[in-house]
Amino acid sequence: MVADDAPLVDTHAHVYTLDMPLSGDAWYKPPHEAPVAAYLAELDTHGVRYAVLAAASLYDDYNDYQIEAVRRHKRLRTTVIIPPTTDPYIMRMMRDDGVVGVRFQWRTVAQPPDITTPDYKRFLRRIRDLDWHVHVNDVGPRLPPTIAALEAAGVKIVIDHFGRPDPTKGVACAGFQAMLRAMQRGATWVKLSGGYRQEPPEAAATYARALLAEGGPQRLLWGSDWPFAAFESSVTYRSTLEALRNWVPDPAVRRIIGGETPLALYFT
Repeated sequence: MVADDAPLVDTHAHVYTLDMPLSGDAWYKPPHEAPVAAYLAELDTHGVRYAVLAAASLYDDYNDYQIEAVRRHKRLRTTVIIPPTTDPYIMRMMRDDGVVGVRFQWRTVAQPPDITTPDYKRFLRRIRDLDWHVHVNDVGPRLPPTIAALEAAGVKIVIDHFGRPDPTKGVACAGFQAMLRAMQRGATWVKLSGGYRQEPPEAAATYARALLAEGGPQRLLWGSDWPFAAFESSVTYRSTLEALRNWVPDPAVRRIIGGETPLALYFT
C-alpha cells in the first residue's frame, strides 16, 4: 500500500546476494538474500521513487553488485568502500556509473585509520574534486576528530544512524554535540536511520528532535536501512516509515527531509 506522504528518497539501504564474498572479519552473515529486484519492489510498494545504496562492510571493497545496480537503474545511487590508493581514473568511472561517495565503515573496527596521512589527504582531495561525500558510520564518541579532519579536507560529510551516540550520555555525547556543530557549519548531513539500532530504540525520537532543532531539515536525510541486518524478523519497511512520522510529525518538514534535501545532495 502506497503512503500518500511517503518520502521521495530512501538514502540508506543495502543490497546483496548470498553468493557474494564476505569479508574475513564480517560482523554478520545474512540469512537471506537482499537482491536489487526485491528492494525496488519495496520502494514501489511504499511509493518511494529514488534511493541511495550504502556500501556494506560485510563485503569490504566488493562493490560490484551495487555498482551494477546503479548502472541499470537510474533511480539509484550508491556509496562504495575503496582503499585510499584507488586510481583516480577508476573513481571517475565510478562517478559516471552513479557512485556518489565513499563510505568509512568503522563501527566494528578497533581503531579507525589515520585520515591525516598523505595517502588519505590525496584521497580526500579526489573525493572533493569529484563532488562526492564521505559517508561515515562509527560510534559517537569517536566522531569529533573524524569530523574535524574531514572538514579540514573540505569534503561533504554524511553521518549514519543519528551518529550512534553513547547511550549512557545521549545528546550530551561529545560526538553528537560535534555533529550538531558541524551541521550548523553547513557541509554535514545526518541520517535519521536505524532508529531500532539505538539503545534504547525510543532514544531515536529524542535525537531527531535535537537534530531538527539545531540543524533543521536541510541537514537531515531519511533512510530505511533495508533489509535491517540482524533485525530482519522484527523490522519492516512500513515500520521504518512509521518511525519517521513519529520522529518528525510535521508533514511539511518530512517533505524536506525525504525529498528536497536528498534530491539536492544526491541527484543534481
